[in-house]
Amino acid sequence: MQRRSGGRFVGFPEHWRDLVAAADRERTPAERDAPPRVAVVLHVHYPELLPGLVERLRSVPEPFDLVVTVTEGVDVAVDTSALDLVRRVVVLPIENRGRDVLPLVSVVNAGLLDGYDAVLKVHTKRSAWRADHESLQGSGADWRDELLDAVLGDRDQVARVIEALRHTDAGMVTSGASIVGAEHWGADEHGVRSLLRRLELEDLVIDLRFPAGSVYWTKGFVLRGLRALRMDRDDFPDERGEIDGTTAHAVERLLGVLTVESGLTVSAVDDLPARRPEPAVRAELVPFYLPQFHTFPENDAWWGAGFTEWTNVTRAVPDYHGHAQPMLPGALGFYDLHRDEVRAAQTRLARDAGIGAFMYYHYWFAGKRLMDMPLERLAASDTDQRFCVMWANEDWTRTWDGRGDSVLIAQDYDQVPAEDFIDHLLPLLGDPRWFRIRGAAVIAVYRPAHLPDHRATIAEWRRRADAAGVGPLHVLGVDVGAVFDGLDADGIEDSGLDGLMGFPPHNHEWHWKEQGQLGVRPDFAGRILSYRGTADGAISRLRLPEGYGAVAPGVMVGFDNTARRQLAPDVWYGANPFTFRRWLAEAVRSAERVTPDAPVVFLNAWNEWAEGAVLEPTERYGATYLDAVASVGAR
Repeated sequence: MQRRSGGRFVGFPEHWRDLVAAADRERTPAERDAPPRVAVVLHVHYPELLPGLVERLRSVPEPFDLVVTVTEGVDVAVDTSALDLVRRVVVLPIENRGRDVLPLVSVVNAGLLDGYDAVLKVHTKRSAWRADHESLQGSGADWRDELLDAVLGDRDQVARVIEALRHTDAGMVTSGASIVGAEHWGADEHGVRSLLRRLELEDLVIDLRFPAGSVYWTKGFVLRGLRALRMDRDDFPDERGEIDGTTAHAVERLLGVLTVESGLTVSAVDDLPARRPEPAVRAELVPFYLPQFHTFPENDAWWGAGFTEWTNVTRAVPDYHGHAQPMLPGALGFYDLHRDEVRAAQTRLARDAGIGAFMYYHYWFAGKRLMDMPLERLAASDTDQRFCVMWANEDWTRTWDGRGDSVLIAQDYDQVPAEDFIDHLLPLLGDPRWFRIRGAAVIAVYRPAHLPDHRATIAEWRRRADAAGVGPLHVLGVDVGAVFDGLDADGIEDSGLDGLMGFPPHNHEWHWKEQGQLGVRPDFAGRILSYRGTADGAISRLRLPEGYGAVAPGVMVGFDNTARRQLAPDVWYGANPFTFRRWLAEAVRSAERVTPDAPVVFLNAWNEWAEGAVLEPTERYGATYLDAVASVGAR
């Protein structure tokens, strides 16, 4: 599968923009402030079936938006006057290609399903070909009615489906008789594998389970993840009436595969998963936050005027076929943290996803602070964003990982003792937005054993915080292992720390990826690891009764430091929002079970763009990773 390069991916007819803008202008102020959380996507090819479908939509029990795609050349009037709960209606013409699936993919690519908890996907379905297959019971009309009875039976039934999509592990819901498995691979496995290659999941072991018929309810996250495939009209060749083996058939099966990979179920309406009991305390989700997206004098001196982290990000090039580099920003653009509105936008995105606080990387070298402007500006603002810090107590070097010989600025504990680190934090610790665990202000230390005497240092921090009236402290070490001056979890009680926090890929399983079929550049000197292998290893540990013990779970969005290392990076192949969601869900369950009074899960990371660990919107995925977070938190 050749990776597209150059230009900006669109993936939908651009004339739709005007039609969507016109529909948006029809929204009332109240609808703009509180838009519906349910959407219906309806594709029309057989216009005579549309009135019956619209009538069925009376079963949707709460306000919803309606997106109607219509095959070009089909003359149809969409009359929604009988639908008392419909809000925005958008009617979008599209060429007759890819059946009802290219229209759906185009709607996803256009961002028209962003923000919805639950989505109903229906179409004017005939399936006349069933009459020629004796092994299939019932006509196309019978099948259509069976599917519609399941997804639009009555308001009570539909309310139960929406409730399950919001608050259980239900990912896709349809008629039980239409949920099928490997016996229905047909000629489509190659097509599914080809599409999975775009997510670097081509070797996935698939226990196929999917909703045949392309009529279903789904979590919004599942459909929005299709954006990552970067599919457009060219992926859907002209058809000649095939009943199998097309791209549309492959996507139909792929949706079931990705649902299961996300840790979600493909469920019959009559067999929805039970809602788990609410935990006494919900897990806090805390991503690490890199404050280097602004200019400051030291970077200008070391790397050249105007240098920011974006400079590294944009110089990355692919190291193998399909390697998604450079990794480019989505909705927030190439932002500058001098601008307060950037922090406000990040706060809104985090809050909508259920993220509790940001842990800022904090740089303090013998009394000298670097990159402290974003945190200081946050503290001076009224932005409703909780925060805490991780002291990155390592030398700043030209190799970026604290292990190089070319030191730009060192951690010199002889010049200024490590005990003094706490002093400049004392005013911030009094801020009511400082993130606390069991009432204690959280401070993390990246390399605790790097301190000359970490026990004495931490004890002095606690004393000074108490004396200043901003204690107590909850001091965490980062679980990075001995090679990075980390501490063993077994010795936490005598360390002065309150615990460790997970920081994958450190101290997690590394599974090497065979490079032979990847088309790796001849001069490549890096390492390629399996993201799914690391995730599966972490999930196995999280499922133990004790979870990670004294280590608060950490989940990695991805890791690929090509932007910094160029031809010698570490790349976790196959990082994707679906596997990430499954890992995160297990981490949340473990934290709520093991530490029920104060469950916390740390995320690597919010905006580590040059390391490929990014929750905020990207050009490739949009906000799908944030959708994954939100879908785990919603119960």
